Amino acid sequence: MKDLLFFDKMLTPKFITVIYWLLLAGVVIGGIGMMFAGYGGMSFGSFFSGLLTIVFGAIGVRIWCELMIVLFKMNEALQDLRHK
Repeated sequence: MKDLLFFDKMLTPKFITVIYWLLLAGVVIGGIGMMFAGYGGMSFGSFFSGLLTIVFGAIGVRIWCELMIVLFKMNEALQDLRHK
């Protein structure tokens, strides 16, 4: 408990996995919504843009979460070096 109160142990890395899955679900739902939404219903352009949103959104979410994990891993490595 002392580690959490004095910020010696980070709590956020545990939530990044949950945040990743929520963002990924949002990207997929948003992409499917783009595919089938529009003024005249589904068209090739809206379907293609929704598909691109799903693909590049999923890649972008993954990269963002990995960068967050890397930052916290660097912090853990620095904490280990400090304690040695």
